[in-house]
Amino acid sequence: MPTNGSDKALKLQFGLINHESRYLTAEAFGFKVNASASSMKKKQIWMLEQDDQDPQVVFLRSHLGRYLSSDKDGKITGGAEKPDSGCRFFIVPQSDGRWALQSESYLRYFGGSADYLSCFAQVIGEPELWAVHLALHPQASLLSIARKRYAHLSASEEEMSVDSDIPWGVDSLVTLVYVEGKYSLKTCDSRFLNNDGKLLKENLQTTCFTLGLKAGKLAFKDCDGKYLTPIGPTGTLRSGRCSKPGKDELFDLEESHPQVVFQAANKRFVSVKQGLSISANQDVETDMETFQMEIDPESKKTMFRTNGGSYWTLVTHGEIQSTATEVQHDTKFDIEWRGPRVVLKASNGKYVCTKKNGHLSAVSDSVGDDELFLMKLINRPMLILRGESGFVCHHKTSNTLDSNRSVYDIFTLLFSDGAYHIQSVGGRFWYVSPGGAVCSDGERPEDFYLEFLEHGRMAIKTAAGGYVRGDQGGILTGDGSAPDATSLWEY
Repeated sequence: MPTNGSDKALKLQFGLINHESRYLTAEAFGFKVNASASSMKKKQIWMLEQDDQDPQVVFLRSHLGRYLSSDKDGKITGGAEKPDSGCRFFIVPQSDGRWALQSESYLRYFGGSADYLSCFAQVIGEPELWAVHLALHPQASLLSIARKRYAHLSASEEEMSVDSDIPWGVDSLVTLVYVEGKYSLKTCDSRFLNNDGKLLKENLQTTCFTLGLKAGKLAFKDCDGKYLTPIGPTGTLRSGRCSKPGKDELFDLEESHPQVVFQAANKRFVSVKQGLSISANQDVETDMETFQMEIDPESKKTMFRTNGGSYWTLVTHGEIQSTATEVQHDTKFDIEWRGPRVVLKASNGKYVCTKKNGHLSAVSDSVGDDELFLMKLINRPMLILRGESGFVCHHKTSNTLDSNRSVYDIFTLLFSDGAYHIQSVGGRFWYVSPGGAVCSDGERPEDFYLEFLEHGRMAIKTAAGGYVRGDQGGILTGDGSAPDATSLWEY
């Protein structure tokens, strides 16, 4: 089965919203559970785990690593260390996309409001219904379970096709837009998938889908009760005839790794077009000049994957080739971030340079022009940032940006000779004010630099050398002295 780099499907994390539009919340004190929060932050995020023996049974694990549990009297707690019989629930999906949660042991339904939650209802009423709000970063790759192929914007740009072996290039980026309990699928050029397969500029009733779940996989149900499915030889993504999801209607979301293009000092693009050797000898950017960055969670070193699935690797005499079929010691590189340029260091401790014939070779002990590369991120034309406290969003009443919101704004990322300009919703640009706050109403763009430091997270450096961070008041500032938890962003 194809998989995007080293990753399997993303673990399903979500918030549960009750009939009063309040989120199920796990408190640390006494492991109490309530439904009082009006937005989704850390305490409102739950992870779905399935029973190994019976996939119909699910467990709900909180941010504290403890499980939701019910006893015979319907009393609910969030403190079970291991999933026991009281933690076993069935999901009973409703026609409007909401869930009812039924205790397997006692066959009662979980619901209520505020501090008065119980699992004692014998029938499903409004208090027992929960809307599902995915807590994943909303940009991902979409994999069809039946076809084992990925969705992407088709070459004609008139539809989404499910016929890609690997999610390669900007056209494979899918953004999930959540509005009032329903989801829309947005293409890389900011259009919405309609249920008839067409791509529309506006988000309408026919572009909104309720999220279904079957055996841990996702299904998207349209306003007429039919499910999205790939149709025909190219797998055109549209609603089919089925009103119940089978294998053809099921999808996984996979992490969308950063994909980059390198330009060497000779002004040519690094490529695998000529065979095994990695060489800077091309004048146009294609899939052959695009490389996927996969960051090792432990060592923080970076692997570069080609569109054929192989990895860059160090071979004899310092040469860099694309011959490795799996991650190993010689496929891991260190990146040094030098403002608008990057430097790569191979596993032999030498810097990668561009030789006169264009071949890349790790033979340098110091850094000069031949060791500098321009690196461009190509698969995030739309930028959504999530930090430790929430998403980045325009402040409601000023020109600053919040860093702790449960909703997000979509920013436009524009490349400029190794730097990036970040454009706000209204077309104005990000800049750092004299007071240190990041503002969103600049008439002229200001340079920012992206540093991909951890698996799934990056830092944003200002032209003055500070790091963009969320301060304690939830305001985005540009005065971080070093990358830390406050200045690393899922993107």
